[in-house]
Amino acid sequence: MTTLTLTVAAVQTETPIIRSLVLTAADGAALPGFTAGSHLKIHIPGQKEPRCYSLIGIEPDNSLFEAPASYRLGIRLEDPSTGGSRYMHQIKAGDTLIAEGPKNDFPLHAAQADEPATVLIAGGIGITPIASMAAALKAQQRPYQLHYYGRSLDQMSFVDELCGQHGAALSIHADDDAATLLPLPALLEQTDPRQHLYICGPKGLIDAVVEQSHGKHWPHSHVHFELFTAAAPQAGDRGFEVELRQSGQVFHIPPDKTILEVLEAAGCDPLFDCKRGECGVCQAVVLEGVPDHRDYYLSDDERAEGKVMQICISRSRSDRLVLDL
Repeated sequence: MTTLTLTVAAVQTETPIIRSLVLTAADGAALPGFTAGSHLKIHIPGQKEPRCYSLIGIEPDNSLFEAPASYRLGIRLEDPSTGGSRYMHQIKAGDTLIAEGPKNDFPLHAAQADEPATVLIAGGIGITPIASMAAALKAQQRPYQLHYYGRSLDQMSFVDELCGQHGAALSIHADDDAATLLPLPALLEQTDPRQHLYICGPKGLIDAVVEQSHGKHWPHSHVHFELFTAAAPQAGDRGFEVELRQSGQVFHIPPDKTILEVLEAAGCDPLFDCKRGECGVCQAVVLEGVPDHRDYYLSDDERAEGKVMQICISRSRSDRLVLDL
């Protein structure tokens, strides 16, 4: 990806915990174009890994994607913060950021003749890539529905701008407003497996939509999502042993570390990308043992077979795994 030096041109408070940044090229050069669903990787001082933030495009104007004069990000202050959102919330106009991108791991599907409306589902700060998708679909004159979920209206960002652009195509669902509530099962009952679903938001929202769509036999190729949260320990996690068959090395994986993290710390060089179990790059063949699948990449049948796993996020149900690495 391209490395960019960006100047913070403006900072806007959207809600008490969400702010947006407008970024321009520090040298005045043209910014790379992007597509709906793209993100930037922002380098945070003192942090090993950059943080990913989706690019926002609200106006349905193709030129804003193809030749942007600026980039716009939305950042939620996490509690607790691991350092990224806290740093981004103290940024002020005139500051400089180092970024990589844009990169798109969450692209819209290609337009099709007589396609049904695409269903866009956002929860909280997940509105940032979803807003860009709505703008792109409107600019391309493609049918879409935009459903925006939040705990309360005053915690939901960009609402006025979205209402002005999308009118009846936008539905706001606030938990504290009975008039706007629409439970996810009821939303999916109104839709059809021929439609494409795009979901971004908290892990619980994504898990619920994915599980319910699978229950309705939705094609996996029609269910798209993006989750920036990396692997995290779960209650009951325990350590286990991993043998790499090709090298003969054996490693202990503690409850608070992933297989990938342990291999990296030991100087191994496994392939990986997202670290969220979405992309499939880190997939390894399982020769012995029973994996505990926590990814979003494998199909239900592949999980049941237990022949492959994503080492960035999945663990083991058995005391020992042997991988073809």
